[in-house]
Amino acid sequence: MRPDWIEADWPAPAVVSAFCTTRAGGVSRGPWSSLNLGTRCGDEASLVGENRARLNELLPAPAHWLRQVHGTSVVTHPGQFDSETEADAVVSFQPLQVCAVLTADCLPVFFCNRSGDRVGLAHAGWRGLAGGILQATVSALDDDPRELMAWMGPAIGPRVYEVGADVVEAFPGEFTAGFTRHGDRFLMDIYAVAKIKLANAGVGAIYGSGFCTMSDPGRFFSYRRDGVTGRMASLVWLDNSNAEASKPV
Repeated sequence: MRPDWIEADWPAPAVVSAFCTTRAGGVSRGPWSSLNLGTRCGDEASLVGENRARLNELLPAPAHWLRQVHGTSVVTHPGQFDSETEADAVVSFQPLQVCAVLTADCLPVFFCNRSGDRVGLAHAGWRGLAGGILQATVSALDDDPRELMAWMGPAIGPRVYEVGADVVEAFPGEFTAGFTRHGDRFLMDIYAVAKIKLANAGVGAIYGSGFCTMSDPGRFFSYRRDGVTGRMASLVWLDNSNAEASKPV
């Protein structure tokens, strides 16, 4: 079985390729079944290696992975970084450089510009959102924010993402629109909060949302739901061959 994926549903230029994997199409077993792409979640290294090999067969070049730490660092691909480089977002301005992040409830946010010469990806949990990871990615893309668009991929949904008052306090002022009281705790709408952050960074063209990793065990890994679980990948790159193929004959 080949890896399953969800294509980004946004009006990006034809040169932009962007998709998220699901949990289907790999060889991992148990709580990591089956297309676990994370190397730091307890799965057998050989199985993760096979899963990554299957994924790479779909890509123009091997994905370049980060060591994600819920921070705000952004790196440029290609560049001087490896799997031990701590960062939570990556941008690229060159063709066939595959940007990648891993998630299992956190929000993957894809970026491109209307000219089709730059792309980016951010791993946005609540800590990263509060710290400014989306604003940092917009800045790293080095273009007029009004020329950028964003697509929000699969993340934990607003009906089940329960958080404490400490999380709400990390988003003062207008960000209270992303929270509703739920007993003595709160439900966080990570999509709504990300949308506000993106709008405040100047990005007006925002797409995606509507997924819930926690509520869809058939398609998605979810750390909040299962504790021990795998990781999905989000991937974006520039591919000039797509643009050529889309031209009328």
